[in-house]
Amino acid sequence: MENYSNKFDLKSIGKRIREEREKFGLSREEFAEIVGLSDYYIGQIERGERQMSLPVLVKMAGLLHLSLDYIIFGEDYYYAEYLRESCLNKQKGDPMEEIVGLLHRCSKKELELIKKLLKVILPYLNKLDSMP
Repeated sequence: MENYSNKFDLKSIGKRIREEREKFGLSREEFAEIVGLSDYYIGQIERGERQMSLPVLVKMAGLLHLSLDYIIFGEDYYYAEYLRESCLNKQKGDPMEEIVGLLHRCSKKELELIKKLLKVILPYLNKLDSMP
């Protein structure tokens, strides 16, 4: 059986997590609070000094709205394929088609505001799903 643990580059995984956290404008402390871990532990993960458990990896991926493919391997197979299919097939009622249509109507200033709002909202969406 092949040993996959040697194929994971913890520094690259940590770097991708840090970059995506920063894209949301979250400090390490804010992200740690959302994830439910200490900021020291998050720092270790982001520096590639610590391997996280699968539940922690899945939780971080969900909060950052990333695929596990992207976090682990740096490539986003599923989402890239989904977007490509959505754009090519343009099925009636597909949420992506409607969202893209709405975004095409926006000015550059409006798009910047929408981007800022998404950065604020997205990390909290999965946290809300897990609340009673």
